[in-house]
Amino acid sequence: MGKNPQKVLGVLGGMGPAASARFLEILAELSPAKSDQEHPKIFYISDPQIPDRTKAILENGEDPSVQIKADLFKLVECGSDILAVPCNTAHYFIENFVDELPIPLVSIVEASVKLARKVSPQGAWLLSTKATWRSGLYSKHANRYGYNLYFPDDETREEVQRVIYLVKTNKIKEASIRLEDVLKKLWGERDIPFIAACTELPLAYEASSLPQEKMISSLFALAKSCIEEIYR
Repeated sequence: MGKNPQKVLGVLGGMGPAASARFLEILAELSPAKSDQEHPKIFYISDPQIPDRTKAILENGEDPSVQIKADLFKLVECGSDILAVPCNTAHYFIENFVDELPIPLVSIVEASVKLARKVSPQGAWLLSTKATWRSGLYSKHANRYGYNLYFPDDETREEVQRVIYLVKTNKIKEASIRLEDVLKKLWGERDIPFIAACTELPLAYEASSLPQEKMISSLFALAKSCIEEIYR
């Protein structure tokens, strides 16, 4: 026998679309359901028109907060019991109003740090958008647990940003090749797993020939935490 879902999940996606689609796929893969009816009910908004989160943080671009907040409240109105946003950088803005949400939001950052502590107690490389790194989101959560994060140099962070935008433009193969080069360099310095702290990075890594166990996927971490809440 499977399990019956206890909560309805509201997902705000589209940042970016391919990563959000993969998130929904992982949710289905992790579900303990034995039939259609035992899978969770999900309300999903895909809103790719939300302003670029990295540009907002680093280049004084348009603030995405208003649109993100409005979409999350739409999901609440639909009947969601919990919320999830499969975009790491978006959480920089969400943390400013999360207390205003009438239902819980499962944090992708919290989920990823929690999983990293189990998978690699000795610490992990952090690969993310430049904005996520600059915001200190992951450092704040990791410091609460005394967990060690290791950060690439400026040049490497620029290359990771290029990998992310390649995935957003559906150039997965090129992205995977570039990401392999980045990781081989980092693993030459310190051979530990990395947190894919941008939801595009798991897509590039899954297309590579590198061992899957050396990636701590923020997409997987968020999906796992959501499933635990839904079937609690």
